[in-house]
Amino acid sequence: MHQKTISGMTLLALLSATSTAFATNGMNLEGYGAKSHALGGTSTAYDTGNSGVTNNPATLGLRQEGSSELGVGIRGLHPDVNLQTPGMMAGSDGDAYYMPSLSYMRKDGKITWGFAVLAQGGMGTEYGENSPIFSRGNSMGGNPGVPLSGQDIRSEVGVGRLMFPVAYNLTENTVIGVSLDFLWASMDLRMDMDGAHFGAMAMQGRGGSVGGSMFSTLGGMIGSGMVSDIDYVRYDFSNDSPFLGDATGCGTGFKVGFTHRFSKLLTVGGSYHSQTRISDLETSNAVLSFSGTGDAFSMANPVSVKGTIKVRNFEWPATFAAGVALYPAERWMISADVKHIDWSSVMEKFSTTFIADNSVSNGPFAGQKLDVEMLQNWKDQTVFSVGVQYRATDRLALRGGASFASNPVPDAWLNPLFPAITENHYTAGFGYRVSDRASVSAALAWAPEVTRTNADGLEISHGQLNWSLNYAHEL
Repeated sequence: MHQKTISGMTLLALLSATSTAFATNGMNLEGYGAKSHALGGTSTAYDTGNSGVTNNPATLGLRQEGSSELGVGIRGLHPDVNLQTPGMMAGSDGDAYYMPSLSYMRKDGKITWGFAVLAQGGMGTEYGENSPIFSRGNSMGGNPGVPLSGQDIRSEVGVGRLMFPVAYNLTENTVIGVSLDFLWASMDLRMDMDGAHFGAMAMQGRGGSVGGSMFSTLGGMIGSGMVSDIDYVRYDFSNDSPFLGDATGCGTGFKVGFTHRFSKLLTVGGSYHSQTRISDLETSNAVLSFSGTGDAFSMANPVSVKGTIKVRNFEWPATFAAGVALYPAERWMISADVKHIDWSSVMEKFSTTFIADNSVSNGPFAGQKLDVEMLQNWKDQTVFSVGVQYRATDRLALRGGASFASNPVPDAWLNPLFPAITENHYTAGFGYRVSDRASVSAALAWAPEVTRTNADGLEISHGQLNWSLNYAHEL
């Protein structure tokens, strides 16, 4: 079992003040905060505690005037990803990811304010060395079964947020809220691309594109006969840190929302999460390798080039949400949300620029760059969620829910390193008031296995069992 502590800057913030996540709705988590998590991810029209800053910041204003609350939490994600082709199977060892959170909220008069830091989501897989699925491929020239690197194959993408919300009670029944968010994102990638896929993008524009001065130099080598074939191209940038990926970037975003109580029986809410503005994810510790045949590989095969890589245009999508909370009886609440996630605006392509160091060891590629774009073409996703809460006693609340969504990743562009294909979730949990000032909440979520087959005939299955735990203390 491979364990990771996700969104490391979240953990560092917890340690000093005081993650890659594997997400389930595309790269989003299926719920934020144990209360929302247990209630199927609904969160727009009722008080979800301090976690409301991530869901709908207006819900922060639903708390009692004069109250202040410190919250800590931990989230566990346990994906089960398996690959299969005729005669071969492989599983991801990335099966345990942990995400801490920290928050403080206070309500003074009509204004609620505070801060929170947590992991937003991400993706990750760990296939290790000498995986049979990744052992061979086809060369650019069409030779089948050529050996690939046999080295570690892994991916890790994580996004975290530091949020500063303000909610304002316009009236006794209406609250508006806004949150200014500072984000960090990181990525590790160790990936072999066989020559056939590289050539299809480079020569035919199929599945993406390849350009830049390094590609021109490589084309000249092919034209002169120095390179007669390319077996694979390998990307390698990874620091193996349990906290933060090798390529990092930062940026901003914001959220706005409202709630309105029509009566004791009905409250409605809505929110908008902006698309982020994140800098390129960058590291100067990248290695790009080529393996093939020809005189260019007579001294070393593969030929490895050291340099800087930039992952360009990586953003988190805009999200629109609307929801209702119904109170049909004194001890009952029924919640329902619908969310629209605009994946198509941010997940059209995976774009990288590799810039070789201007050093002698990089030979003819010194100082040159390679631009690669791989198509992803994710579809927008609509998530329907419902939750039911029953207050069994004055201290104990029992919760259950479910969410339903479509897979946003087209089969044609499904990559085993980024298999974000889960769809539905079934959730349960509870909240318990330990004392007049302290409470705990817990949730468990099951995402049934989804199996898809990509354009290469690779069958990819992905299911999850996730949990969350929160502790809140009124100051």
